[in-house]
Amino acid sequence: MNVHIDKPWLKYYEPGVPHQVENPSSTLPDLLPAAAGSYPDRTALVLAVAAAGKLFNYPISYAKLHQDVGRFAASLQGLGVQKGDRVAIYLPNCPQFVIAFLAAVRIGAIAVPFNPLYSAREAEYQLKDCGAKVAVVLDRFVPIVQQVQTKTMLRHIVVTSIKEYFPPLLWMLYTLTKERKLPRYAMGPNDFRFTTLLRAGLPRPVTVDLEDTAVLLYTGGTTGVSKGVELSHRNLLTNAEQNRVWAGIGNGCETTLAAVPLFHGFGLTCCLNLGILTGTTIVLVPNPTDTKGLIQTIVQHQPTIFPVVPTMLVAISHFPGISEYNLRSIRVCPCAGSALAPAVQRTFIERTGVRPVEGYGLTEAAPVTHGNPPFGDDRHGTIGLPYPGTVARVVDFETGKLDMPFSGEWTNPGEIIIKGPQIMKGYWKRPEETAAQIRDGWLYTGDIGQMHRDGYFRIVDRLKDMIIRSGMNIYPAEVEAVLHEHPKVMEALVIGIPDASRGELVKAFVVPRDGVEINEDEILVFCRQNMAKYKVPAAVEIRAGLYHSAVGKPLRRALREELGLVAG
Repeated sequence: MNVHIDKPWLKYYEPGVPHQVENPSSTLPDLLPAAAGSYPDRTALVLAVAAAGKLFNYPISYAKLHQDVGRFAASLQGLGVQKGDRVAIYLPNCPQFVIAFLAAVRIGAIAVPFNPLYSAREAEYQLKDCGAKVAVVLDRFVPIVQQVQTKTMLRHIVVTSIKEYFPPLLWMLYTLTKERKLPRYAMGPNDFRFTTLLRAGLPRPVTVDLEDTAVLLYTGGTTGVSKGVELSHRNLLTNAEQNRVWAGIGNGCETTLAAVPLFHGFGLTCCLNLGILTGTTIVLVPNPTDTKGLIQTIVQHQPTIFPVVPTMLVAISHFPGISEYNLRSIRVCPCAGSALAPAVQRTFIERTGVRPVEGYGLTEAAPVTHGNPPFGDDRHGTIGLPYPGTVARVVDFETGKLDMPFSGEWTNPGEIIIKGPQIMKGYWKRPEETAAQIRDGWLYTGDIGQMHRDGYFRIVDRLKDMIIRSGMNIYPAEVEAVLHEHPKVMEALVIGIPDASRGELVKAFVVPRDGVEINEDEILVFCRQNMAKYKVPAAVEIRAGLYHSAVGKPLRRALREELGLVAG
């Protein structure tokens, strides 16, 4: 499909931002040695933990990080991990995540981050699908992994504790209080402590190519089946470079506050990969829901870069006395994950003096494709301009090939499609779904949007029924699949309902089996046992029946219309 593409957005790029980015000349394993060579004594990571009214910090230099990554990489090879094998990473934001990720890609393995909030059911599915034989797991999650291990290919569990990178006082406090409350487990004969695997020597050299898969990031779909997005070294490095030039990130002089999760594409690219690329100090926040602790971390570490989701902005804006705290070190504050309401943006700017700008992306694009200029013409309510080297269009729903015409300053709504070097290789072992999502090199996003004559884009709605709660993606079909397993449930349907602080919440509509009584509490207890906490419905409505199409398909849109959630 050869289509002439006008690029009106280019004239709104800030000075110094190139129209294209150079093709990467290295792979992910090359980043850390380069940073350690240039800035050996510079702090690479800081684990920042708020406890007992204080902020405790544990710093790691680039030289030390390089040493630990090399040793852990050698240990992974000792466990039999070879190029192309998958290594599961079941960790929050902590030094162990960074070490495990960088060690895996160093030896040509494929890193597979897991959401630590997964239930056993979800962990089992992802372990089976990716086929990982080694998993690096936080101690509190070990029982979940052990519960499903025999159903998977997993051979080795590498166990780590969050306290391994605590300073002495916090280590003692944690040991005496929190640690004794953790679930008990016994390590298997083939399991190892993380610290033990930091004693090996150097790994055997492995040739890694730009087109090799570096990571599998799992995302759902309209079928409710979670899919592994294959991102190559080229995809990830290109997107890191796009973010670097877009925001004018300097080398060896920045500090990034990594509060968004590293297991998510946004955190992985904009915090970890971009950070190592530029020799940045990365401040790791394992619990971003502790707003007081988050503010303490900003005040003490004075980050210059702070990637956020809207719920973080809401929480910080409404923290008592927020205007008395100095957050003005933050120079670059990209916001993604869900729509940034103009009122939320304005309030945050007024109360903190920091300017968040909305961007857009998706896991399949490594993940960022659009952004508002961080220092220039930020147009509230839009997702900004396509990144350097990225092309975007708004096309018709029927053929997916015809550009939507302008009606005034904006095009008519259509599906946003994207082409660029950051677009994924495909879905792991799912060629048919890959072919449906990427057509003639264009990634079909499933999002309904419009383009302004100046090249700014905005999202109108989603073709997919995905629910976004606090930046976390929830797929209705996944929740419905669990609900349908309840012995008293005949039918279930899930939609998203607006929430002022979290963006959206899950609401479930349940039809009981004939002659059976069921209540909301029974459903919620069942959900809490079988899915991650953030996916559990905030409300359950028991009904006698649901809306259906002529062919018997349940209609979510009809429920939205009934609740007044569909415009026009």
